[in-house]
Order: sequence, then C-alpha cells, then structure tokens
Amino acid sequence: MSAREQSMGVSAREVLVAAVAARLKPLPLTVFDAAPVRGSVPHAVVEEPVLTDWSATGFRGCEGRLVVTLHDEGERPVRLRGLLASVEDAVPGIAPVLGRGWRVAQLRLARSRLAMVAAGRWRGTAEFVVRMYREDA
Repeated sequence: MSAREQSMGVSAREVLVAAVAARLKPLPLTVFDAAPVRGSVPHAVVEEPVLTDWSATGFRGCEGRLVVTLHDEGERPVRLRGLLASVEDAVPGIAPVLGRGWRVAQLRLARSRLAMVAAGRWRGTAEFVVRMYREDA
C-alpha cells in the first residue's frame, strides 16, 4: 500500500468510526470504538472498517465494510433484537459530511445476525457497505 493509500485509509477510518459511534450514542447502550477490556451490557463495538481503494481519475475514494457488534445477556435476546434493529436503522442515517473532507456516497445494511455465544450471552452483528470520497481530492 502506498503512503497516499495509507494516509487516505487512516483518515477515512477515523472519521467513519467516529461518525457511526456518534450516531449510536443516543441508543440505550454504551458504544466503544474498540473491544473493551471490561464492559457492562448492553454495549456496542464499532469495529475497524475494512476499506479498499475506490479512486478514479480526479476522484479519491474508498469502499468497504463496517461491522457494529452488540453484546447483551439474558435468557432470551429480546432487548438485543430491538437494539440491533435500532442500529440497522440508525447507521445508514449518518450525516453525509463526515469531516476532513470525507463524504459518504453510500451506506447501507448488507446483513445482520443474532447468535447465542455462551449460556445467557448474546451477540448481534450488523454489517454495512460503505462508499466514501474526498471532496478536496
């Protein structure tokens, strides 16, 4: 990866994760931008996005996937189902202007899943497809 691609990726990642985390703050859960050492439930982790170059002549951009993982506990995932639905609705609604010259061209839900990971422990994941471009490129 070239220095240009590395600087593009870091900047794009930072602004995207920050925007998604800010969008989820009003939900009744704690939001982290990295896996917490200790975290009460329910909580969400905005994972590092996987981005690739989406540039063309006169156009600097990136596309990829972003995953939001939710963690909860209980006999049944009733609360987690509602939180996952809220995340699925909230994330595509982030403001198109992210900062540092980055704008969202597309952000949509690709898939989501809810699963039991241990007795009484649940995990929900929502994966989004994102395309972003630099306004000042």
